[in-house]
Amino acid sequence: MSTRMKIAKASILLAAMLSFLLSVYLWFTGSEAQGIFVGIWVPSILSFGALIFAGGNNNE
Repeated sequence: MSTRMKIAKASILLAAMLSFLLSVYLWFTGSEAQGIFVGIWVPSILSFGALIFAGGNNNE
């Protein structure tokens, strides 16, 4: 796996993790609606990453 691929996968996972942490923060600071809204970004980010890497050539 190339370095660019590893960085791209790590970036997607980092974005999903930050989104999750932000949603938890918002939820516990009293902004429940905003926490739920940000929380639904997590599967969207991970799905986007899966879509991008599904058609890629893993032998590079």
